[in-house]
Amino acid sequence: MPMIEIYPMTFEPVFKGYIWGGRNLETLYGRKLPEGIVAESWDISAFPGATTRVDMGYWKWRTLEDVAGDLGGHLLGTAVRERSGIRFPLLVKLLDAQRDLSVQVHPDDAYAAKHEDGALGKSEMWYVLHAQPGAELILGLAPGVTRAGFEAALKNGGLAEQLQRIPVHAGDVLNIPAGTIHALLAGVVVAEIQQNSDTTYRVYDWGRLGADGQPRPLHIAKALDVIAWDAPQARPVSPQLVAEAQGCTQELLVDSPLFTVERISLAPDAAYQNKCDGTTFQIIGCIVGAGKLAWSGAPLALQAVRFALLPAIMGDYRIQSTTESVWLRAYIH
Repeated sequence: MPMIEIYPMTFEPVFKGYIWGGRNLETLYGRKLPEGIVAESWDISAFPGATTRVDMGYWKWRTLEDVAGDLGGHLLGTAVRERSGIRFPLLVKLLDAQRDLSVQVHPDDAYAAKHEDGALGKSEMWYVLHAQPGAELILGLAPGVTRAGFEAALKNGGLAEQLQRIPVHAGDVLNIPAGTIHALLAGVVVAEIQQNSDTTYRVYDWGRLGADGQPRPLHIAKALDVIAWDAPQARPVSPQLVAEAQGCTQELLVDSPLFTVERISLAPDAAYQNKCDGTTFQIIGCIVGAGKLAWSGAPLALQAVRFALLPAIMGDYRIQSTTESVWLRAYIH
């Protein structure tokens, strides 16, 4: 029998009502939302002031911060505990963009530690869940853009020509390492897996006002410091096939020292098997369809869009697809 405190954990989300949000998380995915605009659902979070609470089992109503503090390496894994201490290193969100987000960039760990009071940097990835016809987003600089040209464009109102717009569709994947200028634009819903950080430098906010009637602050000097001016041209991710057999296709989407994300596509009644071997926690998210996560305890039913956190020492598990389904698997090497 498993230890009662070790099991796949799901959480009560923390909702954020930023001005660019809407109600798509309710209309598309049946989420029960508070009244008004809902821009983000933080589904797995140990960020101070916005930590999610376990919604069932031994840890019910305890925050992820508390669980990580109490379980330590049993939850995080030996490799993650050695690198991160007891600070849970990732954050999982859903974002509903009904209006354009600000054009922004995030610092890396070294810059954030020096300039943001020891905070983590913020590298992230987006998985496009829904996109209206003709939807686009901003990812990276246009070809040939230099810092001098970018600064001049900020002053003369020509920023649009400095930015790369790309069309997006459901199922597209965008990797956004720290230093990549970007913006989620209207008509797109994404799942985001990122470092446990909320450090954002706004470059441009479309001239709009915040809830207080004032322009939201920009962070031009810091943004110019951290933009990766010499980075290769940003492109959507081309998934790499890892394995394919018996109705199960496993693809690598993002692989970095900060996090790795895979996509698992299952035919009806197909299965995927893996193991939490003690080195790292795993995050499993059902993003299309439905299925069950079977392990040594009671099976956990998951349907789109829902994420579960698997403790590092949980052992063997199996995703059994009820319908045709798509899953994300995130972990740290």
